[in-house]
Amino acid sequence: MGFPLYLVDAFTKERFKGNPAAICFLEQPQSESWMQQVAAEMNLPETAFVVPGEGSYGLRWFTPTVEVDLCGHATLATAHILWESGRLPHGETARFMTKSGLLTAKLGGDWIEMDFPAEPPEAAVAPEELVQGLGLIPRYVGRNRMDFFVEVDSEETLRTLRPDFGLLARLDARGVIVTSRASGSLYDFVSRAFYPGTGCDEDPVTGSAHCALAPYWAKRLRKQELVGYQASERGGIVKVKPEGERVYLSGQAVTVLQGQLEE
Repeated sequence: MGFPLYLVDAFTKERFKGNPAAICFLEQPQSESWMQQVAAEMNLPETAFVVPGEGSYGLRWFTPTVEVDLCGHATLATAHILWESGRLPHGETARFMTKSGLLTAKLGGDWIEMDFPAEPPEAAVAPEELVQGLGLIPRYVGRNRMDFFVEVDSEETLRTLRPDFGLLARLDARGVIVTSRASGSLYDFVSRAFYPGTGCDEDPVTGSAHCALAPYWAKRLRKQELVGYQASERGGIVKVKPEGERVYLSGQAVTVLQGQLEE
């Protein structure tokens, strides 16, 4: 017998948009080296490994090169498959034990709402690699436990950014979140996220980045419910609602493929 395997596009309702994730269901934990090899074979921004437990699921996330502590889109994709495949009743909350503690997800119509830890940035001095790597003088530079956080002056600046990934990969951080206020009325803010040090130069849509974006823009715009658009080539929408030390992230997901990973 092999391992059930799914490919899901997250933070979108359209196939081939949003952020793709592979979801691999295991009956019992496997070695880190094996999971890393599978993630490298999938060659997607994240591959999630799910193990059933007592009242919750163990969940770990791997890029093609490293394990990460927090991943939004692969969690969204995993919850989507739990309900779609009938592993979890639609009215039941998905509970995940992870390296970032307990994460939960609830299904509401076409949207999935996840309860994640807030990761607000604190003001920081910009390293030379960050300034040179982005090729601009940031409006604001911050840092949380995972990423550098940069605000730029406009959505046009953000969309036309062409980073030097070699320089950004030298930073002592998981990656770099770049954001600006949205120029139109459909979204409150826009963002892009770069993770060359983890094997993903630009992530299509990054749930964990919105754990920083949500508290930052809620304070800046004086709003408690916001809509963000991650302006990657694939693009995706994330609704956010910060509440104290938590952030509620909402997104949609669509299944692209299902199969079996051979043992």
